[in-house]
Amino acid sequence: MRVSAFKALTASALIAVAATSAATAADIAPRYTKAPPPVVEIWTWDKFYVGVNGGYSWGRSDTSGTFFNNLNGLQISPTQSGNINLDGWLIGGQVGKNWQFGNWVAGIELDGQWTDEKASRGFICATGLACNNVTFGPGLGVAPTSTFNQHIEWFVTLRPRAGVLITPTALLYVTGGLAVAGINTDGVLSGITAQSTPTSVAWNNDSTKWGWVVGVGAEARLGGNWTGKIEGLYMDYGTVSGSAVLATNTPPVRFDYSSKVTDVVLRAGVNYHFGGPVVAKY
Repeated sequence: MRVSAFKALTASALIAVAATSAATAADIAPRYTKAPPPVVEIWTWDKFYVGVNGGYSWGRSDTSGTFFNNLNGLQISPTQSGNINLDGWLIGGQVGKNWQFGNWVAGIELDGQWTDEKASRGFICATGLACNNVTFGPGLGVAPTSTFNQHIEWFVTLRPRAGVLITPTALLYVTGGLAVAGINTDGVLSGITAQSTPTSVAWNNDSTKWGWVVGVGAEARLGGNWTGKIEGLYMDYGTVSGSAVLATNTPPVRFDYSSKVTDVVLRAGVNYHFGGPVVAKY
């Protein structure tokens, strides 16, 4: 009887030890937790932006100049025509707003530029006595002339633009709208008095000309809220014209000019877009 009781007690003890070991092993087993969902930045173009730019321009001035007798209005020399290259550097800035519709982006941009686009040429009244009827002295046969300097000093454009996303952060677009420019033209009109002495007058004309612009461009995200862009534009400012009179020449002469001014611009810039990217968790 005692042996049976001892065996039962021993079996109970062994079962208790085994249960304790299993519970301890369960407590030290590794525990796994679900990873948090990844955070993804989604870039959107639907923002206001400001930026700066710089580049080079190839302006063209298709200019004609003509001399007239200022007493009777008669043309006294053939019209001289030619193309003047108003090439130069430019720098400026822009502000704008985009709206995004899926893979399409529409927007509007206002920019302003200061330019170094300028060039010069000369004109001569070359028909003898009609331009200079001095009959004696060192002024005999000296033809009246005019220097001619033209400068696109600044321009501003206001342009809608529309484009397509080739990637979520890279945009190709076309653009077009209004353009306005400040164009300065000046020179010195020189001739000979009846007393055979040199005479001259400086002339100057500031014009604000309205026209139109078209172009294409590409813009891509650089990082953060910054994008970089490259853009080509063609602008047509219409015609600039003016006159200068040298009343002391013999005979008094008037010089009239007319310039058809266009411009081709290639520029690069950076924009800062207000508002961060959309943050999505998956």
